[in-house]
Parts: sequence; structure tokens; C-alpha cells
Amino acid sequence: MEVLRQQFELAEEAERGPRARTRRLMLATASRLMQAGVTPSVSEVAEAAGVSRATAYRYFPSQAALVQAVVDEALGPILTWRSDSQCAEQRIAELFESSLPRLEQFEATFKAALKLSLQQWAQGQADALGNEPQFKRGHRVELLRQALAPLKRELPEKRVERLAQALSLIFGVEMLIVLKDIWGLEGREAREVADWAAGALVRAAIAEGENRKTGGTG
Repeated sequence: MEVLRQQFELAEEAERGPRARTRRLMLATASRLMQAGVTPSVSEVAEAAGVSRATAYRYFPSQAALVQAVVDEALGPILTWRSDSQCAEQRIAELFESSLPRLEQFEATFKAALKLSLQQWAQGQADALGNEPQFKRGHRVELLRQALAPLKRELPEKRVERLAQALSLIFGVEMLIVLKDIWGLEGREAREVADWAAGALVRAAIAEGENRKTGGTG
């Protein structure tokens, strides 16, 4: 989480620099395109923003870098989330409550980023990715580890990690795709299902740990 905060602070500092206006223009243009469902290249954003390609590539040397910047801006306060609670279940509830509305607000942006990730995976399978940098996803990993930190006093590290992995299945745009696009739920309904599933997973992990301590088999 400290790394995420440092990245966020560095980005904020860069935004105040002398080149901030052009960078902001490109980010705003890319954000608009991604909210419309497009996964733009650097050249496409440059053209839409009225910026030369040479200038655009100085700010964002690859499509992955551009999309990452848009995603980080869309995530916004999620990247600096923290909780003072020492209860893992409460911390997970707080994380979901504060994050899921934001994920839904920028749903199209995150879907466009997911599209790039899948495209690059397919290109990699076909050995056709070339020298294009890979778009990396993974903010949820550190966020969930941070939320579950109190459990390290109660459960083995491997079980805490497994719980974080399980929670990652319902903490992200994939959850919206499954519950909204496949099941046809409205946003509030989807969030309620995700909240319920998250709480159930945490309680199940804690109960499993207690059973092992007492030698139970339930």
C-alpha cells in the first residue's frame, strides 16, 4: 500500500509541473474514449486531443502506459484506501463499500482496460506481442492484503493469502461483468451480492482457522 501511495503522490506532483496541461488534456481525452468503450492507442488519443504523435509518446511511450494512467486516475481514492479497524471483516466491508461504487462509475473504463489485457494475452499466446510493454493489473492484490492484515495474527500466512485470492474474484470489474451483464442485476443488487459474498468468505476462513486450532472437523 505504501508503494501505491507513493505512486499516487508522484502522479499528483507531476500534474502540477509545467507540462501538466498537455498531459491532462491527453488523459482527459483517453478517459473520454475509454468511458465510451474504446481502448485507444497513443496515436488515436493524440489525434483526438489535437496533439502531435511525437509529443504524445513523450508523455505515454506505450498504450499500456496510457491505459495504466487512465485506470489509476479512475481508481482515484481507492488507491489510497486505509482503515483503522483491527477487524478484518469490517475492513473488507469498508473496502468494498468505498470501492464498488467507484468501480461501477468507471465501469466502461475498466472494461476497456480489461479488453487490452485480454488482447495482449492473446497476442502473447500467438507470439505476436513483439516489444509492446504489457499492461499490468494488480492493484486489488495490495488492497486486499492490506484489508486482511489483522488476520495474520490469527491465521497462517498461506491461508490469509488464499482468502485474498478468493476475494479478488469479486473485487473488480469482473464482478460487474458477471452480475450485471450475465445475471442482469442492477448496480445496487450487484454490490449487495459482492458484499455478502465477501463477508461469507472472511467468516468462513476465520471459522476454518478456529476449527483447526480446536481440532474440529466442521
